This record gives sequence, C-alpha cells and structure tokens, in this order.
Amino acid sequence: MSGTPQSLYRDEGIVLRTQKLGEADRIITVLTKRTGKVRAVAKGVRRTKSKFGARLEPFSHVDLQLYTGRNLDIVSQAESIRSYGNEIVGDYRAYTAGTAVLETADRLTAEEKEPSLRMFLLVVGALRTLAEGGKPAPLVLDAFLLRAMSVAGWEPALGDCARCGEEGPHRHFSVPAGGTVCPSCRPTGSAMPSPVTVELMEALLSGDWARAEASQGINRREGSGLVAALLQWHLERGLRSLPLVDRT
Repeated sequence: MSGTPQSLYRDEGIVLRTQKLGEADRIITVLTKRTGKVRAVAKGVRRTKSKFGARLEPFSHVDLQLYTGRNLDIVSQAESIRSYGNEIVGDYRAYTAGTAVLETADRLTAEEKEPSLRMFLLVVGALRTLAEGGKPAPLVLDAFLLRAMSVAGWEPALGDCARCGEEGPHRHFSVPAGGTVCPSCRPTGSAMPSPVTVELMEALLSGDWARAEASQGINRREGSGLVAALLQWHLERGLRSLPLVDRT
C-alpha cells in the first residue's frame, strides 16, 4: 500500500471497469453517487476464497466502504445492491450496448472525485433498462449517449441552428457545429439527414419512448451514426466498444 490510509468513507456506485494488479488484487473504476469517479484497489479479490470479488465486476451496483489512499483508495467492504451483469451478459445486443454505456461514462467523467450525480443516475437507468429488456438495446444506448453528452455540456442542437440560434427546424446537420444548422451557417460537407431521424433523436433526448419505438430501422441507423459521430467528435478519439454494438 502506498501510504497510510487517511480516512474512511462510504458510497454506492456502478463498477465501470476492472484491471489486474499483482497476483491477487484488482483495480476497480467506479462511478459513485456522491464522490464521482473513484479508482480503488480491491485486495485479494482474484483469490478463489475472496468474499466480494464477484460483487466488483462491471455492471454491478454496489455499496462500498473505502479508505482514502495516497494514490489509489482501498476497498474495505463491498455489498451488492444489484448486479445487472447476469441479464445483460446473457443478451448480446444488451451486452454490447451496456459495454458502450460503461466506457462512455468512464470517458465523460475524466476528473476523478468530481461528483456527477446526473451521470450516475443516467448509467443506473440505462443498465436497468437494458437488464429488463423491454426496450430495443440500440435505442437505449443512443438515448443514454445523447443525455450523457447533455450532462457533459455538449447537448446537440436538434431544432434551432447550433451556431446562430435561428429557429428551426433546419435541413442540414453539422457534427463539428454541434447539430442542425441554418442555410447561412451551414459548413461545407454538412449532412442532410431525414427530418424523421432528427425527430427520433429529439424523442430519445427527451425520453419520448412512444415516439422513439415507433421509428423505422432506417432512421434508427441514421440517428445512431449521427450520435456516434457527435460523441467521437467531442471525445477526440473513438470508443473501442461503439463499433462492436449489435444494431441488428
């Protein structure tokens, strides 16, 4: 351990990812409800006798007790609130969408220990919906990505012009500009998506599931492409999990 633990704290969170450390330990990255993103060492969890190793897998909603460490915090207790992993991993479409949810949450919360309650609630809601299986997984993912960008300060313009604010709807869409653009502001190379596709994106952003689920496959695919392009533009590099999402 790299220094004496200074204080004990408790929080609940979603495990975003894990990585091996030494022969028996694991580093877990957790998006917590109150503290924000935390990276912590779970000691001995890769041993078969570990009491809480299985509780600290990705897609798990856990109640944690941690010690503050000099570099990484230390997990001292872990209780399961709900594991979404069993339902999600058993469905390939849900699994690929869920993996993209976790990676996006990790990338959009770059600063450790910066509280982000809205992002935490978005992740919990997306995983719960994917686990329940009542809504198409690709739509759940795109709704999450649009709302996550909004939380990060990058909500796309889907009605008025992204550059000058002129009242829409507008026919052109520019990823670098941040959404729909009027004829005066339209950059070279702007896309011209179907108005129905933009309406679908608006429905996903606002949570109008009746309208979203009534959409056609062609509009869903076009919308997914625009959502992915927006996210990758803001992140400046792609998500490894996004090309693997099963959108069939």
